[in-house]
Amino acid sequence: MKSNVFALLLALLFVGTAQAERVIVIMKDEQSFQAVHQAYKLKGSYSLNGFKAGGLKNGLNAVNGKVEDSLKNLKTIVVDVKSDEDIAKLQSSPAVAYVEKEIFYAVPRPVKGALSAAVQSSEKTGKGTPWGIHAVKAPQAWSVFNQGEGARVLVLDTGIDENHPALKDNFEKGMNFNAGSPASDYKDENGHGTHVAGTVAATMGEDGFVGVAPKAKILAGRVCSNDGCSSIGIIQGINWGVEEKVDVISMSLGGAWPSAAQRDAVAKADRAGVTVVAASGNDGTNRVSYPAAYPGAIAVGAIDIDLNKAEFSQYGKELAIVAPGVAVVSSVPQGTGREATATFHANGEDLAVNANSFVGGKELLKAETNVLVPAGLGKVEDFKNVDVKGFFALIQRGEINFSEKVKNAINAGAAGVVIYNNAPGLIQGALTDDGSTLPVGVFMIEQTVGMKALELIAQNKEVAMTLQTKATDYSAFDGTSMATPHVSGVVALMKAANKHLTGAEVKAILTRTATRLNGPNNNNELGAGLVNAEEAVKAALDAKQLELPF
Repeated sequence: MKSNVFALLLALLFVGTAQAERVIVIMKDEQSFQAVHQAYKLKGSYSLNGFKAGGLKNGLNAVNGKVEDSLKNLKTIVVDVKSDEDIAKLQSSPAVAYVEKEIFYAVPRPVKGALSAAVQSSEKTGKGTPWGIHAVKAPQAWSVFNQGEGARVLVLDTGIDENHPALKDNFEKGMNFNAGSPASDYKDENGHGTHVAGTVAATMGEDGFVGVAPKAKILAGRVCSNDGCSSIGIIQGINWGVEEKVDVISMSLGGAWPSAAQRDAVAKADRAGVTVVAASGNDGTNRVSYPAAYPGAIAVGAIDIDLNKAEFSQYGKELAIVAPGVAVVSSVPQGTGREATATFHANGEDLAVNANSFVGGKELLKAETNVLVPAGLGKVEDFKNVDVKGFFALIQRGEINFSEKVKNAINAGAAGVVIYNNAPGLIQGALTDDGSTLPVGVFMIEQTVGMKALELIAQNKEVAMTLQTKATDYSAFDGTSMATPHVSGVVALMKAANKHLTGAEVKAILTRTATRLNGPNNNNELGAGLVNAEEAVKAALDAKQLELPF
């Protein structure tokens, strides 16, 4: 009982701004649950005050509260209460195991400011194939069994763009679990959920863009609104996944504070044969977030294209495995993605060059062309002897951060900023941390292009660039949120090959077959290593052939 009281106090202490005084109530036994569940089935939402069920003396009829939902698969009810006194009455009922007030996790968003190489794979699958698909050996796994046909994955997130070209053929159904909104309103207004779904199971595009399990089916549960991700909504989503008998529940969300109700829900999903995969978190600390840290979940961390731990990836004893989580290209709601284009003009010739735009810079939806003026490293002193007013400032990466370079350029009157890398490739990042937008566009070009521009300018030749930001249906995000669907997709491939695998068996296979990585792992920063779809599917088939538990 002490642990239950502690869980209640913890939930009350760290509650977010709720839409109503809602609580999740876990019933103590089947008889107690059935009493309230049957009433809900008959009446729908109903008042507990004066509640009577077959003479059951459970104290619930003294509670001034309204039953909003009854979760059959979790033996749990959702109650809208009027006061903390009513919460105490619920907790004191002999029919109740424990009570938790609704809390809200932060809305999942891509990591801002994390530097990442915006690299697409050049391997055989296609020039548009995200690098992570090859890193986890998904194409090799497809040749072992199939592409996930027969498996179903529930993504609990911000919703989905069900009409996205990469998702519409695999989308099965959706549900909204945000209070006060229609159940049918699972439209993704954030982009995060659509991005996650694409990594799990996008169909193969003409340019090679594809998800890990391109023939698996996607279900989408919208559990996050502008207020955050509701702990009750997440539990309702898990209950729906159990009801739908999905193979995998993928949760690229979480927070620092545990919930006994969520822990119980994850455990019940696991016992029902549903594998739960969740993100370790993006704070870079040695503490895995919840729900990933629960014993019944598979906690996923992130690595970059060089197979090093991503700086932001949380770790700890609960971390099971890692997957690609930096510069992960995937689907976003149609027209909300942004693609940077740049054209280099010199010696009467025009040459399209690779470029990235920075988050926080002005979106140049209409192309802008201007002359490049070199401004060194973009320090204050670098602008003293050059006139960039009304032109594009050409700045080298290095020594000071990007936001400072751009600030100095704006103060000097630059009409735009072009930063060239000081190493091969491109990187991306954010210039503001409050969502604000700067008055000029800020783009990055490759080192070789920047050096060529400097060489020509030194010969007194005019060099100009045309910059533009084009709307697309795809975008590159960073985060353990992006790593998680890689693993969820691999689990879908495994469950397609062997439906009888339990969550514990799936986790054991994933960790045993993972590709071991170089790098510090004394504190389990990398878990068992990089998820390996090919070997995991082989092991799943071996377990099926032997008809023995793994």
